[in-house]
Amino acid sequence: MKNTILLFLAILLWNCNQPKRESPEHTRQVIKIACVGNSITYGAGMVNREKNAYPVQLQQMLGKGYEVQNFGVSGRTLLKKGDLPYWDTEAYQDAIDFGADIVFIKLGTNDSKQQNRIHLDEFESDYKDLIKNFKANNTDVRIILLQPIPSFLQDSTSIWNPVIKNKIIPKTQQVAQDLGLETIDLYQLFVDKPQWVPDKIHPSSLGATLMAKRAYEAIKQESSEFNLMTALGVGDAEKSSFYGFDQYDFEHAGLQLKVVSPKQPQLGKPWIWRARFFGHEPQTDIALLERGFHVVYCDVAALFGNEEAVERWNKCYSLMTTAGLHTKPVLEGMSRGGLIIYNWAAENPDKVACIYADAPVLDAKSWPGGFGTGKGSSSDWELVKERYGLSSDELPADFKGWPIHKVNQLSQAGIPMIHVCGNSDKVVPVDENTGKFAFELKRHGAVIKTIYKDGVGHHPHSLANPTEIVDFVLRATGYKTNFATIAAPASEYRSAAGWAENKDWWAQAHQIDSLCQNTNDVDLLLIGNSITQGWGGPRSWVTYKPGQQSADTHFKGLKWIGAGISGDRTQHIAWRLENGSYGTCNPKMVSLAIGVNNFPDDSVEEIVDGLQNILRITQTEFPNAEILFFGPLPTGLDPSSERRQKYRKVHALLEKLEYADQVHYHNLESYFSEEDGSLKKDELSPDGIHLQSAGYESWAKYIRQEFDKINQN
Repeated sequence: MKNTILLFLAILLWNCNQPKRESPEHTRQVIKIACVGNSITYGAGMVNREKNAYPVQLQQMLGKGYEVQNFGVSGRTLLKKGDLPYWDTEAYQDAIDFGADIVFIKLGTNDSKQQNRIHLDEFESDYKDLIKNFKANNTDVRIILLQPIPSFLQDSTSIWNPVIKNKIIPKTQQVAQDLGLETIDLYQLFVDKPQWVPDKIHPSSLGATLMAKRAYEAIKQESSEFNLMTALGVGDAEKSSFYGFDQYDFEHAGLQLKVVSPKQPQLGKPWIWRARFFGHEPQTDIALLERGFHVVYCDVAALFGNEEAVERWNKCYSLMTTAGLHTKPVLEGMSRGGLIIYNWAAENPDKVACIYADAPVLDAKSWPGGFGTGKGSSSDWELVKERYGLSSDELPADFKGWPIHKVNQLSQAGIPMIHVCGNSDKVVPVDENTGKFAFELKRHGAVIKTIYKDGVGHHPHSLANPTEIVDFVLRATGYKTNFATIAAPASEYRSAAGWAENKDWWAQAHQIDSLCQNTNDVDLLLIGNSITQGWGGPRSWVTYKPGQQSADTHFKGLKWIGAGISGDRTQHIAWRLENGSYGTCNPKMVSLAIGVNNFPDDSVEEIVDGLQNILRITQTEFPNAEILFFGPLPTGLDPSSERRQKYRKVHALLEKLEYADQVHYHNLESYFSEEDGSLKKDELSPDGIHLQSAGYESWAKYIRQEFDKINQN
């Protein structure tokens, strides 16, 4: 008995000393996010703001583990002396009491009104007071300042864009630098999108999606504890502000250097290495700084990319990588900066992540030589000759000093390249530089992306909205967020989508859910975008049904539901499947045709990842159904078009995948094509995307044939 009691006590003591294993739900710490702001945060003016305001969309993207609250109030100013201060609102105190882990502040738009401008001298001090109050409640709170979007109003007494751009934003950036806070430049994201700001002040629900995506990226960014200046051992640098980021100018190891540090260095410590015209058209640099990239500049301006310049860059590279920056920087060269970035890359092809060149000089005979259609610069040409040891205007037969001569080396390097040029450039003519360079690269099998700006000369450089450049860099360096795989509801609202007036995406999704809930044992469930929506069926809020007659004919005897919604992408289908009631209809077969709406924003690989994600969800949701998987339907009337080429690349990857027995993959390109490869014009609409009635007739026959074949086995 005594031994039994001792054994019991020993077991009891052992159990008490073991770490407690709590359920994931119990141990999961919910991250609280407060979205503070004015009417733009609130969602004023947009359709269905309760579902579409950017904080709501952000919550949907983040999902479980996050709690996002909207503390936006219309018309409010950051200024305490403004006409309607945010400080006086109940939402302000609620936001403080919320005790958020992350706070997004988007204020300043209403401060640009005429009656509020007189107090702008107090903008920075008021902003700092607001931030101090949030920090008082949580010293570890992460605060991110959202710079205002542009105003497209023409009334200078109201919300006025010149004040936003030239006063509000610089003051916001100064506050961010003084307090070491992160910023998100919404201005550049909207500057070329007036169509997403229908009343010229407030973003539509589609604009709110853009804001939510950018906030999502910031939240999910993985940062490292790293101080480049400390790692370099530099203590006497001149410190200044680079649009709200800390800039350091210094001489080190005989080099004239500039470094701009991000607020939150990205994991992996990526960097963009700028050549020439530091700070000119900085929007790409700013966007990458926001995402945790360092910006580095090594002055070799007067060397025109010669051997000495390359040697200096070799020295700079060694300094930066030894200090801890990534071993593969992004090279950025504007104008004559093209000479150094490509000459250095040709000698160091294994040390380059990617190249962004902007109106680059690639042949010095073109500029500054002026031996082509450009006017050139005689004084600079004499310097070039001196730097390269040339005794005359005629080049030696074996001269290989400029990027245009190094196409073979560069084409073999496999370096991702993007060029942005004005097609009316009279200084650095495109035909003599990027045009010729890109042609030769492609002839050698290399890939280069070119963006030509119609009617633009040598200036302005870059793009007002640098998203296309930034996404290129993020993909090349492995930091691009693949939104094609992140389940999220859509925010489309326009009746031009083939919907009844005032019946937005949410109304369409709700009606499909109702159909699935009230229809048992469906034979065929058709899931997709506007092309699938065109089948019609009992969708009373769909007004355009070009496939209805074909469906009535070829799906006769089948119980079917059309679950297509115009504009949907892979992420939207994923969300609908995960959050809808589709499984209740217990379909025998599911048709899945999706992906073409991802083409404008997502890469081939991103789209395929999105499609694979949908397939996984579909197989889980419908374990007993056969899945007819089409991916994107054929697109691009001309087989040589960019859209058709992307379509083919997507399907080339899909064809290599291994599919479960219940998944039946089909590529319908040949089915919808003429003998010369062009899509059948009587079946495809002129946009090369949507089906006409004859196209639905062909597709209906195909689906019914596959249905009968599979269900006979």
